[in-house]
Parts: sequence; C-alpha cells; structure tokens
Amino acid sequence: MTVYACDMKRNLRSLIIWSLAVGGMIMICILMFPGMKNETEKMGAMFSNMGSFTAAFGMDKLDFGQLMGFYGIECGNTLGIGGGMFAALAGISALANEEKEHTAEFLLTHPVSRGSVIIQKLLAALTEVLVLNLFVTAVSLVTAAAAGESFDMKSFTLIHIAFFVLQAEICCIAFGISAFIKRGSLGIGLGLALAMYFLNLLCNMSEDAEFLKFITPYAYAEPSSIIADKEIDCVLMAAGLCIAAAGAVTAFIKYSRKDIAS
Repeated sequence: MTVYACDMKRNLRSLIIWSLAVGGMIMICILMFPGMKNETEKMGAMFSNMGSFTAAFGMDKLDFGQLMGFYGIECGNTLGIGGGMFAALAGISALANEEKEHTAEFLLTHPVSRGSVIIQKLLAALTEVLVLNLFVTAVSLVTAAAAGESFDMKSFTLIHIAFFVLQAEICCIAFGISAFIKRGSLGIGLGLALAMYFLNLLCNMSEDAEFLKFITPYAYAEPSSIIADKEIDCVLMAAGLCIAAAGAVTAFIKYSRKDIAS
C-alpha cells in the first residue's frame, strides 16, 4: 500500500484545508441558528412565495424554525457544494497528476502493476472524501451540542450518508476522466461538481427535466426530501452507484492501456 500512503501524505494539506473550510462554514451556520430562531418563521413564509426558486432548493418542504430544517438548507448546500468540489478535485488529480508532475515514469518502473496503482489511488481519493465527511459530521454534532440544540438523528444520519455517497460518486466520475487527461485539470473537476449541482436545481424547477435525476447525485442527496420522507431514494442512489462503478472501471481499462508521457 505504498502508493496509497504516498497519495495520502501528498494530499494531506489539501484535505486539512478543505475540511477546515467546509467544517468551519457549517459551524458558523449552526451557531447562527439560535439567534435567528425568532426570524425563521418570517423567512420561511418569504421563501415559500418565491415560486421556482423555492422548489429549486426544496425550501417548501422544510421548517426553518427547527434546527433540522435550517441545517438541511444552509449546511446541506455548504456540504453539497464544498464537499462535491473537493471530491471532484481528489478524483481528477489522482491519475493525471502523475504525468503532470513527471512522476509516472518513476512510479511505474517499480515492481507494482498498473492495476494495483489504480486501485490504491482510488482508495486514497475515497479515503480523503470519507475523512472530510467524518470531520464535518463531528463538527456539526459538537457545535449543535455547544449551542444547546439537537438534531433528529435519523434525518441527520441519512443526510450525511447520502452526501458521502454523492461525493464518492463524483470522485469516481472524476477519477475516470483523470485517466484520459495528461495534465490534471482543476477546472474540469470544479466544473463537473457544479454542473451536477445545477442539474439538480433544474430537475427541481421543471418536471420536464425529471429524467436528469438519474444523472446527478444531488437528486438522492436532497436534504429537503430526506428530512420530509425520513429515507433516501434508493433507486436514484443505486443508479448513482452504478455510475460511480462505471467511472472506476473506465479508469482501470483506460489507464491500464495508456501510453504514459515521460
């Protein structure tokens, strides 16, 4: 597991920065809630009359006067966008960076198969995503307790499971793309995450775009739906896991046959 350890060490700084940034923003949001409690009813009434905008963010399904409803909108979007971008960057740089930094030739001369390299790099990227999610989950629970608030633990757990699977899917898709490019592109990674996010907004605003829910992972990680239904849409999640598997398999096939630039 030498490649795995090297990747974890190389990406440690990025992992710490992203974890602190996402966790810090969520902590601030939760700490703001007690002071905003008295205004949340007015906010909810205002948002409920904003038509497509309300539907796009699922604000018509949540009670802003409850921590879980507030958390679903404010913190859910923070973790969804921030975590999704981090996952995309972790995946898109995993393989491409070896050619960008001219380390692939050195790496592949060692007694390790390309298949092993691919698997270890994917595991490292997914581990980074898992660590970020565990950190954010811990920050949320500790901050809520410090603020004298408590979550509906079933909804809270389901939301964080859904967001982890969402980020793992984006990571695997980006990982698959990474096998095709020679110079790791942060723009592609960020664009992928944001495109998936906006596709979900489009799904929520238009019934004609419902089919896109099978493409974007944000559809099954919609906090408003999870909180309202107390469950994750397993059909959409299963479709997402299939897409994630396709990304990983694509990376394996392509990188195993790729001519590595020196």
